[in-house]
Amino acid sequence: MSHSAEAKAKYNLNKLQKRLRRFTGQAIADFNMIEEGDRIMVCLSGGKDSYTLLDILQNLQRSAPVNFELFAINLDQKQPGFPEHILPEYLESLGIEYKIVEEDTYSIVKDKIPEGKTTCSLCSRLRRGILYRTAKEMGATKIALGHHRDDMIETMFLNMFYGGKLKGMPAKLLSDDGQHMVIRPLAYCKEKDIVKYAEAREFPIIPCNLCGSQENLQRKHIKAMLNEWDKTHPGRVETIFTSMQNVVPSHLADPSIFNFAELNKDSHIDEGDIALDKPDVPALPVGLEIDEQDVNVIQL
Repeated sequence: MSHSAEAKAKYNLNKLQKRLRRFTGQAIADFNMIEEGDRIMVCLSGGKDSYTLLDILQNLQRSAPVNFELFAINLDQKQPGFPEHILPEYLESLGIEYKIVEEDTYSIVKDKIPEGKTTCSLCSRLRRGILYRTAKEMGATKIALGHHRDDMIETMFLNMFYGGKLKGMPAKLLSDDGQHMVIRPLAYCKEKDIVKYAEAREFPIIPCNLCGSQENLQRKHIKAMLNEWDKTHPGRVETIFTSMQNVVPSHLADPSIFNFAELNKDSHIDEGDIALDKPDVPALPVGLEIDEQDVNVIQL
């Protein structure tokens, strides 16, 4: 690589890291994800998302206005051929506290799920239980997962199309038993930025081969739909995510979140009359201007 090409690559990596830092920091602030004295368990799978999560959190930790600890956890599910040495070597090089939890969930999943069926659901439930237990044993106050903006959008459409629910993947979640707080600091980060960052940082990626890198078929269809929209209608995906942050219960149809029964002439409803107006659709999708700014900066 020539000197100029190397300098350009370094410049682009710095810009990409700053963008991921900015979005991660904003999500942490918006949802109050990290507080003074927190001990955060970062779940490291060996995939691009969790590597990026740990890297960006370590970066933010050095300049954060609050003090917090980070330690990494990996669940070794005893998949055949799993390269057990990669994560310990990587984490040792970082000098970070870590723990490898060995649990043979592979055998359980293979025993319970018929051949050819999707294993992701059972695998996730088993993994969640083990991670909750480990968090308690290790004294974690927060559990950090590497899900990003695109995961959240995909989950919303999965629930709409297949579950009949307007429900997504929350950036911050309290476990059902009230003992664990789960956070997703990459909630505002785009998957395509994470892909580029992981490639540039040369993270030692470990594929999930529990089921031959099987991907949930419905999620695969949703991802393909969103990718097509991103190509043919730039800004649409950004607008969809923005809409998830601007919910108007009075203009939906769920009486459990808005009291339609007691709505009367004395009630005051924000945006109430807009229901009768023709929608004022902007020339550009909401959020597209952010992408344009990023592109212009990189081109400079």
